[in-house]
Amino acid sequence: MRSLFTACFAFLITCSVLTPVNGFSAEPDDQSDPALVAPPINTNPGPEYADDTRMFQGIPGLERSKDGRLWALWYSGGITEGELNYVILVTSGDDGKTWSGPKLVIDPPGPVRAYDPALWRDPSGKLWLFWAQSYRWWDGRSGVWAITTDEADKENPTWSKPRRICNGIMMNKPTVLSNGDWLLPVAVWKQPAKEAIEHRFDLPEERGGNIIISRDQGKTFELLGQTDVPERTFDEHMIVERKDGSLWTLVRTRYGIGESISTDGGKTWSAGKASTIPHINARFFIRRLNSGNLLLVRHNPADRKTRRDLTAYISKDDGKTWEGGLLLDERPGVSYPDGVQSKDGTIYIIYDYSRTGDKNILMTTFTEEDVLAGKPVSGKVRQRVLINQATGERPKKK
Repeated sequence: MRSLFTACFAFLITCSVLTPVNGFSAEPDDQSDPALVAPPINTNPGPEYADDTRMFQGIPGLERSKDGRLWALWYSGGITEGELNYVILVTSGDDGKTWSGPKLVIDPPGPVRAYDPALWRDPSGKLWLFWAQSYRWWDGRSGVWAITTDEADKENPTWSKPRRICNGIMMNKPTVLSNGDWLLPVAVWKQPAKEAIEHRFDLPEERGGNIIISRDQGKTFELLGQTDVPERTFDEHMIVERKDGSLWTLVRTRYGIGESISTDGGKTWSAGKASTIPHINARFFIRRLNSGNLLLVRHNPADRKTRRDLTAYISKDDGKTWEGGLLLDERPGVSYPDGVQSKDGTIYIIYDYSRTGDKNILMTTFTEEDVLAGKPVSGKVRQRVLINQATGERPKKK
């Protein structure tokens, strides 16, 4: 029964961008469905996207090119999350000492927002820029879009045309398996869209922490399986291939971090349950390091509620136990870590701080040695490196 469900679900996901859904054509660029229209890729953003126009910003991502150029992105637009949101991309050619202004903006026209973006360099060196696109705040469906460049080492690369991959939202990096397959952690939020909005979708079969696979290095994608963890909130899941060949997916939940395991390559998943990792209801970051150990960046507040005390840990046994504990930023209001490691072992973590107050996008660097020691020992620790600060002021209430 499970295999039949998965097969049918895979067909649904694969074909959902080609066949009518809930009475609306779901073919990309169909003008009758605004969220399916490819947005313009603005590589020459004007003053309307300047720092002093932005009244909130957050949910960042970070990647590094082969030759060391850093790329960072996040979303902003409007006074909070909503239909005015757009994605901003900036770059640094000096290892993060200085950063450019907006190099690229994705700002869909009309009441369609671009949000929850992610950056990822695939094994060939190609840089992928992913984002979600939804009619208003949440239309019940959203969609993962992507553009790519083979010129990630250049300050002003040429980008491909936008491409819609599937329904859902993906804000965390894909995982490359030992056999070369790519797994994308794509979520369809558990709540349907509000009844009142136009272009509303209700896709109960697709709601969950979906695992999308590409077996041909990004040419095609299809659903592989789905995780369903109790009390999940926005999923924001991340996939780890463990050394025994099993797959371990961690999911954001109301109580912290839930987990689900697959022993058949991601086709079927164990019943979701609470993990043993203490956390709060917020995004975390987990990634396999060059050494083979796992890095986890999570919140570690005393009250187990506040988004503060962003801390890095190392696991040498595939997540059974965690060592060290390097405090990256202790302040309330820090959140949403993402990161990458360079060949020399330096780890780069991006996060946001005070999304509607200071409106900072920040970076910290460190090594595995620093994490295990629980303090700076490598000489490579840099904390609170400012990538961007928006200065726009919200309208005062009359």
